[in-house]
Amino acid sequence: MASSSRKHDSSSEDFDPFESFDAHDRAAGLGPSRSSPPNRSGDDSGETPYTRSRRQPGEAKSADTASRTSQRPARSLKGRALGYLSRREYSRAELSRKLAPYAEEGESIDELLDSLESEGWLSDSRFAESLINRRASRMGAGRIVGELKRHSVGQALVEEVSAQLRETELARAQAVWRKKFGQLPETPNERAKQARFLAARGFSQAIIGKILKGIDEDWASE
Repeated sequence: MASSSRKHDSSSEDFDPFESFDAHDRAAGLGPSRSSPPNRSGDDSGETPYTRSRRQPGEAKSADTASRTSQRPARSLKGRALGYLSRREYSRAELSRKLAPYAEEGESIDELLDSLESEGWLSDSRFAESLINRRASRMGAGRIVGELKRHSVGQALVEEVSAQLRETELARAQAVWRKKFGQLPETPNERAKQARFLAARGFSQAIIGKILKGIDEDWASE
């Protein structure tokens, strides 16, 4: 018994904490050896081996899976709203439309939105700033302001954004024009094509006219 105890103590002292569990067990004589692989055809332990089932494309979920899914707690309206806001900024009107199909009887979306605004989760100003960051390098003030209006942000915010964009409108329009065309039109048809492109991007006729006449950026300050 003493020698057995000493042998056990020796194996414990030789244990390497970074060694794999299997390697340590084999060294201690506790696991299967390389010469005797585990029995794959049968298991005398009485335990059922774990197997991962695969559902083929188009195959219906099993009753057990469907049951587990149905037992999941319903997501609260606020939880859903926070989930949307964690991905990107939303305007108040846009978030209200997103939540409307999930509101239960007696739930007030307006009260929830008021709460989200007071807690700093929801902000039309941040939404407008995010929209400018995503659109300004490719779109004119007309397109961006129109999008803000469709999201029903306040008129004061619309006017503030519009004034901000007008300050850089000519420079941004020239950058878009250079990337697409790079040279002034030589024919009426080419001029019309370039003008339509810039107009579709939301740039004003005054800005388009300056660009297609080759007016320098210094004119933006006049």
